[in-house]
Amino acid sequence: MPYNCLTGVLLLALVAGFAHAQTGKIPEGFTPIFNGKDLKGWHTSRTSHQGTTGNFYAENGVIILKQHPYGQGGVLLTDRKYTNFELYLEAKVDSFCNGGIFIRSTESGAAYQVELALPGATGDLLGERMPVSKEAKATDLAKVWKAGGWNSFRIRMEGEVPRITLWVNGVQMWEVTQPTNDFVAGATEGLIGLQAHWSAVYSPAARAFSMAGSWKPGAAHRFRHVAIKELK
Repeated sequence: MPYNCLTGVLLLALVAGFAHAQTGKIPEGFTPIFNGKDLKGWHTSRTSHQGTTGNFYAENGVIILKQHPYGQGGVLLTDRKYTNFELYLEAKVDSFCNGGIFIRSTESGAAYQVELALPGATGDLLGERMPVSKEAKATDLAKVWKAGGWNSFRIRMEGEVPRITLWVNGVQMWEVTQPTNDFVAGATEGLIGLQAHWSAVYSPAARAFSMAGSWKPGAAHRFRHVAIKELK
């Protein structure tokens, strides 16, 4: 095998091995914010337009998000607010379900969001209920993504004008420095949120924005090893 080809194979094997090593435990220096037994320290938003009756619970060391009743999602939020931090979690995402990881979220779910949607824009940086000056796309996600399995997300959020970085399975997907603080009134702290997107709402005003295909019946998003490292 030519040297260049051999080098490429070794690099791919190294990336794959490193990605595999990133799941299954909380990295050193991170503090768990999910105790693995129940949702102590978390609450369901009562003001989110996603829904307020979602079926959110802990089971066998995993946070599980399901719609309830079908069509009604919601946002599970930490009780605590965070400013500068690295968030680590592992996610197992059912296909044909739309959700996300919210960072510096308000109680109503206005936040910078790392999208979780298969098929879709998983790993992309979007805004939820607010515009984001500079979005980002995880163009290399397919190189490390483990279909049907657990995938690790590490998100760094720091700065009054936020600089946000994402790693998936240990491989950096993007780093973005926003040109401005997009939060209302320039907020510099917020909640961590896990979203199960609505697919039907009771409000007639929402009929013009159809999300009917955003969540298949009986599906779930699952999270484990949720931990944070606060930065100065």
